[in-house]
Amino acid sequence: MTKIGIILGSTRPGRNGEAVAKWVTEIASRRDDAEFELVDLADYPLPHLDEPVSAAYGAYQNEHTKDWSAKIAEFDGFVFVTPEYNHSTSGVLKNALDYLYSEWNNKAAAFVSYGGVGGARAVEHLRLVASELQLATVRAQVAISLITEFENFSVFTPGDYLEPQVGVMLDQLVAWSKALAPLRERAVGTDELDEPVAA
Repeated sequence: MTKIGIILGSTRPGRNGEAVAKWVTEIASRRDDAEFELVDLADYPLPHLDEPVSAAYGAYQNEHTKDWSAKIAEFDGFVFVTPEYNHSTSGVLKNALDYLYSEWNNKAAAFVSYGGVGGARAVEHLRLVASELQLATVRAQVAISLITEFENFSVFTPGDYLEPQVGVMLDQLVAWSKALAPLRERAVGTDELDEPVAA
């Protein structure tokens, strides 16, 4: 069955994202068209990128990278739950994305964001990053306002109107994840790599 990872993209103490990610996971768990798993970046503590070779080669040296690679390789698609920090995503999520390459390729991605303007600017940045990683992003996204959906900016109280948005987003994500399956199957066992420019 199609497997979707719901990635909690904040590790900050007192983070709002944990409640949001659990809410998305609970809604997703009612579906029977895919399996869903919450992946908390706090459970995969990655230092600032410390691999000596570009992720494009998959020649990982560190155990923390290998563990992260193995987890991400399990999935066919992703929901990224992201805060907005200074008009972008969190540093910890960007770092986690940069650690890998082929593990992201030919999979689908969706976004649930939160912030003063719903985290919309964080998602715009993430769509650019996802494109380079050969992640196909779906149009539907869920943008959650800190002003209207959090009591005292800290207690998540989502309005009923948001749940149908999650449903549409997941509909698109599961469909795209399944549609991309032939590309993932073709890539398995090949040595050819559409290599990005390595810094």
